[in-house]
Amino acid sequence: MHRSSYTSASGIPEESIEAVLDYISRGERRLGISLATGSGKTVIFSHLIKRIVSPTKNAHQTLILAHRQELIEQAARHCRNLYPDKVVDVEMSKQHASGTAEITVASIQSLMGGSDRLSKYDPSRFKLILVDEAHHIVAAQYLGVLDHFGLLDGRTNAHTTLVGVSATFSRADGVSLGRVIDHIVYHKDYVDMIEDEWLASIIFTTVQSGADLSKVKSTRGDFQTGSLSVAVNNDESNTVTVRAWMAKAGSRKSTLVFCVDLSHVASLTAVFRQHGVDARFVTSDTHPRTRKERLDDFKQGDYPVLLNCGIFTEGTDIPNIDCIVLARPTKSRNMLVQMIGRGLRKHANKKDCHVIDMVASLETGIVTTPTLFGLDPREMVDNADAKAMQSLKERRDTDRAREEHAASSFSEGSSKLGMLQGNVTFTDYTNVNDLIEDTSGERHIRAISPHAWVQIDGDRYVLTSNSGDLIQLRKVDQEYQVWYTQKIPQDASGKSPFMRPRQIAGVKTFEHAVRAADTFARERMPFAVISKNAAWRRSPASEGQVAFLNKFRDESEQLAVGSVTKGKAGDWIAKIKHGARGRFNKIVDQKKKVERAQEKKSFFQARQQRAQVQVGPVAKV
Repeated sequence: MHRSSYTSASGIPEESIEAVLDYISRGERRLGISLATGSGKTVIFSHLIKRIVSPTKNAHQTLILAHRQELIEQAARHCRNLYPDKVVDVEMSKQHASGTAEITVASIQSLMGGSDRLSKYDPSRFKLILVDEAHHIVAAQYLGVLDHFGLLDGRTNAHTTLVGVSATFSRADGVSLGRVIDHIVYHKDYVDMIEDEWLASIIFTTVQSGADLSKVKSTRGDFQTGSLSVAVNNDESNTVTVRAWMAKAGSRKSTLVFCVDLSHVASLTAVFRQHGVDARFVTSDTHPRTRKERLDDFKQGDYPVLLNCGIFTEGTDIPNIDCIVLARPTKSRNMLVQMIGRGLRKHANKKDCHVIDMVASLETGIVTTPTLFGLDPREMVDNADAKAMQSLKERRDTDRAREEHAASSFSEGSSKLGMLQGNVTFTDYTNVNDLIEDTSGERHIRAISPHAWVQIDGDRYVLTSNSGDLIQLRKVDQEYQVWYTQKIPQDASGKSPFMRPRQIAGVKTFEHAVRAADTFARERMPFAVISKNAAWRRSPASEGQVAFLNKFRDESEQLAVGSVTKGKAGDWIAKIKHGARGRFNKIVDQKKKVERAQEKKSFFQARQQRAQVQVGPVAKV
């Protein structure tokens, strides 16, 4: 991707606006702009208003939609400053817009909250609908507004343009944004915008907090707040967090700390103050006047640490933040991006932003700052900037390639873990049953998902139902794809053929592919069958399961009824049916090739040694 050119007058990325105008000229009307948090999305979309020509004589109005008070007030302020000659109305709570202003900034909740507030907006008079934080755009309230303006289900209005702006154009539940957005016309990520000096530089440090998340419940793609608070909010974890901040960022002027809930905010604030740090907090329960005073004082640098829980994840403009402490583990990449983005706005009094990620136990599917750069969430980093993270990813990719090569050249009989450069581990399989019984590949996906996925190959997973239906998740090039194959009921011959596989989703990250697959699975497969925690999985395997597995085992390794659970047996059978044996055969073939190459090399080395003549005494035989 080439670097952005910026307008000298406004400082906004001109390429993003040109991309929108280009797609509009082609007749496209439902567009998205993807920009990293902190890049000034509000400024960018407010400049779009004057750049989009009214398509008809009457269509000159613009509607801006947002879901939080801070976002609405921020957008209205920008528009009034940019267009002092235009009427800018606000539709929010007790504020009622006229419906005829040239620019209206509306709360989505108020617009759809009854009293027929939406009906006063005449679709024929609007040239542009702008949606801030547009990853929410497929929520029911947004769909209701867009339906009013004729922007759903192929009924796109002949002239109204929809532009959604977000830093995280994805949803944790896997629901497709394609129902509303046809094209993401422009994208800039953190690394690009930091290199272009559009965002502040960033430094990452990860700290192992030791919190045990194994029993924390999940809901809607992330940890359940109350359950997470019990695991994280304790004296030990809070003390580790404060001391990590003091050691790594104690000299920082403006630190924003993200906590789990109100209780965690109160406890962690107390620990900061016990260590002599002037720390204050803002929560949803804080009185508006007190909240404003504390925020203003923080912006002025009157105290160094401000704690919150969910207040400042989206649309908050505090450019002086030079440190972010993530004391709140999350499974949501979107949440992680939003929290980090609070510290990326440029400010005259800061050189960079230091992100301290308090990483808890890693067997529960959490995402950490390294995952934003394609690294393993377990990667520990200290004072690593964006370029260093990219470089680390490249080294780890190289290590992974070495791992795959090394795994195919294991020694016969070895089933131990070996270590490669970079602390990368690999497993040698002495027979196909070692491979089938290895559950390490399922550990990560089952931490993310409530379902009993099994790993068939390096980047291929399957989820099966008792009806024979199959969902596959696999990586193809740089995309994770989800495919569904439905089994057809038996015909007269007794055969049960399968329908042609159809693709359900194609996304860039493994996490979102799992969410999409799980969302689809819940609609098509009985949860009691596919749940990884189903009671039936703990009962003994049936005689039929044991007999099937024993067909693939040597006489000395035959399974006895009662020696394996029904769940494990089902997983192993799924691996056998869907390709694990083929994977093992490939490994064996590769191993033989490597061994032959090694034998050939050893033969020529021995011959070369015999041919060498050395000055000195001749060896006595």
